[in-house]
Amino acid sequence: MTPTPSAPDHIRGITIRQPWTACILAGKDVENRPRHWSWCGWLLLPAGQAIDRPSLRDPLVARAARGRDLHTRAVIGVARLADCHQDAAGDPPCSAWAQPGAHHLVLADIHELALPIAWRHGQLGPWRPPKDLVDQVLLQLPHLNLEARS
Repeated sequence: MTPTPSAPDHIRGITIRQPWTACILAGKDVENRPRHWSWCGWLLLPAGQAIDRPSLRDPLVARAARGRDLHTRAVIGVARLADCHQDAAGDPPCSAWAQPGAHHLVLADIHELALPIAWRHGQLGPWRPPKDLVDQVLLQLPHLNLEARS
């Protein structure tokens, strides 16, 4: 059996539960994580299998997700991870989406796919996508140069 070629090292996937993935596509610029990430680059944005229904009661989430399909088990966009930091104690949050005490993945260059790409293999957190999945994304976003380092 031939191994599936991976995407370049500067491309990752990060599977995120809905509605958080939809919120990113609507402008959520920070993803909160328990640990610091030293890696930066392009991220495929698959929505996980589960929907975090209680989060839909949060007004910020409800506004961002309103009218959006909450696709699951599919890549629905890409973003560039520009930075990871933790706000200093006593400083105001870097974003309305930033949770105190969390490490903030700062997202930029967010692009939504017109057609979700079914993807059932992503784990929550970062993972290395196969090259054929990146190629499918690029068919919908040909103007992006995911092959270049950010």
